[in-house]
Amino acid sequence: MNFLRSASSAIRPSSHFLTRRSALPATSFAVRYLSDSTKKTIEDAIHNNKLVVFMKGTPDAPMCGFSRAVMQILTVQGVDMQKSLKSFNILADEELRSGIKEYSSWPTIPQVYINGEFVGGCDIMVNMHQSGELEDLLLKEKLIEPEPSEDNPRA
Repeated sequence: MNFLRSASSAIRPSSHFLTRRSALPATSFAVRYLSDSTKKTIEDAIHNNKLVVFMKGTPDAPMCGFSRAVMQILTVQGVDMQKSLKSFNILADEELRSGIKEYSSWPTIPQVYINGEFVGGCDIMVNMHQSGELEDLLLKEKLIEPEPSEDNPRA
């Protein structure tokens, strides 16, 4: 009988083991992807360009539906892609791909920055486009021209 008790206690975890295990710091498993050079690249791009998109593919050839949707929204809004847009293909640079997610604390791609501020990803851009907020922001930042009206045909 003593053998059975000792065998069952060996199988059953002790409370001491559980307490020690839960005492591990949560950060012991965190991995840092953002190097100083990648951080500088991101910050320089964001602060030196009015509109920056980190995406899969290029504006002319997006490699995912979400990146394509963001490019279509910007085109519909009237953004001059050649003049106003700075884009980064994160598929071409694994360090940038993981680094931008850490930099923004946003887990998905694409990521849109306007005038140095993180705006969001595809879902946020779609919602802003539908509500009219995106047009207002693009007008405010002078990334698009106001549409001509009957009162002011040269607007």
